[in-house]
Amino acid sequence: MFVDSHAHLDGKPFDSDREQVIARAREAGVQTIVAIGNGDGPAQVDCGIHLAEKYDFIYATLGIHPHEARLADDAAYQNMERLARHPKVIAWGEIGLDYFYDHSPRDVQKNVFTRQMELAAAAKLPIVIHCRPSDGSDDAWDDCLGLMREHWATNGLGGILHCFTGNWPQAKRALDLGFMISFAGNVTFPKAQQIRDAALEVPLDRMLIETDSPYLAPVPLRGKRNEPAFVKETARKLGELRGLTAEEVGKQTTRNFYNCFKLAETAESKISTR
Repeated sequence: MFVDSHAHLDGKPFDSDREQVIARAREAGVQTIVAIGNGDGPAQVDCGIHLAEKYDFIYATLGIHPHEARLADDAAYQNMERLARHPKVIAWGEIGLDYFYDHSPRDVQKNVFTRQMELAAAAKLPIVIHCRPSDGSDDAWDDCLGLMREHWATNGLGGILHCFTGNWPQAKRALDLGFMISFAGNVTFPKAQQIRDAALEVPLDRMLIETDSPYLAPVPLRGKRNEPAFVKETARKLGELRGLTAEEVGKQTTRNFYNCFKLAETAESKISTR
């Protein structure tokens, strides 16, 4: 069994066949999906909740992505405070810093990131981190990990460094702050040796898998629209690196997911991981 710990299922790429995509995931052995609640900005942070209310095996997050940080205001924060009380919301995110696209000014990104960490702490929710530096630089990593240490590490709530793209020392810093490291389809890309090197070092009990659908479809499906059923290919690659089968990686990362979010494992999960 597999858990897709990060999927954007709300957008236009899935409008024509969303139900079929979710059905294919179940057929492929994906027992749980986390629907990320960013949408196209603050007005759509409930998009994951809508899916989670429809499917009992889907959980939701909510948060303002660094791309839309410039749109954050008091009304958006108040709305998220309210939505965070929904029983299917298990994390706040994805939030963080993106210096690659710089769709929002960097000082605004940092302020909005810090504010959301404060709100997540008050709601007692883990956080899901997006961190993308500018080309050839570690700038966003240094700022993001620094803010996490300053504003988050001491509360013990932890979270996920999603779609990890950094190196092992950066992963180690996040692990030391109590975070899980989540690997996506880009771990299969030919030029992603840095990610694979980190994947060899991250302890198996601190690792998650995801698709980041509809982005980053793994080899051999690269170039297609990504979807939760493809998470098995990421598990397969991680298994190749660690001398495990895709199913063994799936079982371990499923356990890790339930432990991270303090959720009760489903009956099918308990059966599959015995």
